Amino acid sequence: MCHTADMTDPRETVVFRWLAAGDAGDLDVFDDLLHEDAIIHAPLGLSTSSAKEEKRVWAEALAAIPDLRHDVQEVVVDGEVEMARVVVTGTLKRSFAGVATTGRSFRIDQAVITHLRDGKVSEAWEIADVAALQAQVAPE
Repeated sequence: MCHTADMTDPRETVVFRWLAAGDAGDLDVFDDLLHEDAIIHAPLGLSTSSAKEEKRVWAEALAAIPDLRHDVQEVVVDGEVEMARVVVTGTLKRSFAGVATTGRSFRIDQAVITHLRDGKVSEAWEIADVAALQAQVAPE
């Protein structure tokens, strides 16, 4: 169940819309959600410093994990900050971000903290359980 501190519909939050657009491969929507110079801090060398770079990372992620899904569990909004607790699932069909392909599925926890300016992400932090991902997709 999603909820926000100010009772905003979580589906209307920027963080929810960003993750949903990414999962859907609708990367052009990022232009409406991320500042051109948005900085995204992410694990596994996936940090970016522009909306254009972020689109590239998502395109590569979707090519490697075609069934990638971010199931937003809750969103907390405090002014210009949105924080989402997310369960990420997918099947690693080819190597991505230094993780070798095994064709195995995974389910990990993630937190996404966004700082907004004028209704768009200016900076974000993605905190993901990388150890769980690596353990789940490791070859036997």
